[in-house]
Amino acid sequence: MSGQGGQGGAFAAPAKINLFLHVGERRADGFHPLQSLAVFTALGDVLRTEKSDGLSLALAGPFAAGLAAEGDNLVLRAARALAEAAAIEPKARLILTKNLPVASGIGGGSADAAAALRALSQLWNVQLSEARLQDIAAALGSDIPVCLAGGPSFMAGRGEILTPVDCFARLAMLLVNPRVAVPTRDVFAALVSRSGIAGALPRGQFRDCADVLRLLEATRNDLEAPARAKAPAIGEVLNAMAALPGMLFARMSGSGATCFAIFPDDASCARAAQLLETAHPDWWVAPTFVPAFNIAQESAGQDIGPTPDGL
Repeated sequence: MSGQGGQGGAFAAPAKINLFLHVGERRADGFHPLQSLAVFTALGDVLRTEKSDGLSLALAGPFAAGLAAEGDNLVLRAARALAEAAAIEPKARLILTKNLPVASGIGGGSADAAAALRALSQLWNVQLSEARLQDIAAALGSDIPVCLAGGPSFMAGRGEILTPVDCFARLAMLLVNPRVAVPTRDVFAALVSRSGIAGALPRGQFRDCADVLRLLEATRNDLEAPARAKAPAIGEVLNAMAALPGMLFARMSGSGATCFAIFPDDASCARAAQLLETAHPDWWVAPTFVPAFNIAQESAGQDIGPTPDGL
């Protein structure tokens, strides 16, 4: 299932934003069924690969220290899972530039693992089908399949059932994290009110910001209330976002603590970021955008070539 092997490269691991997240009753297997719409920002981690005689992972970037204590993180597990599926020995030097906060509700670790599957498939010339790669991703974690898909997608099941969005408008988006850890397990354990998963998913075309705002106004993040109870700083972030000039909508992503706000354009988003950075220098504040997407032009997982560490 593999050939001579390719050259190393740099692969993007973009932040995943759950625009909404509805949760159902806990299943017998312990997982909670969900409905969500996930999109990806231009901001993210970067994974580089090099040929090597063994398998290793080096960490760089502003949030590298958050992973330093992990002896076996998702990137290495993804590498070994891919090698096992391809019946080869895992040999690569991986360099992860960690630009996203760790365990922050924006899929950083899952995106890193998905990038590893893409990058190492190229480095090792592993020619597994997309369906097989998705199976590997699902076995590693619930958020990894959507990160592997790479484009705006509705999520169902425990996250592994994906319905691609036909088109999605470009959005100026501000990400803010109060640098407070909120374990996902604790948030789910405190969950009381659920929207359920009986409702039909919305249509799959979001041609402009107004389409997205209509969706947001009709949905919610079920995990926001329990996360705010565990970490009141999330409420402080959302209140501060609500007061920003030009802000159109704000919500928590995933299980927190990162929150996102949508703005009419990049300039107003950048000004809002400056205001928050001045008022709250201890918060992580990152202006970015969700790229426009058309499924006909999808190129998820493409090698991005040389990339600055500050992506």
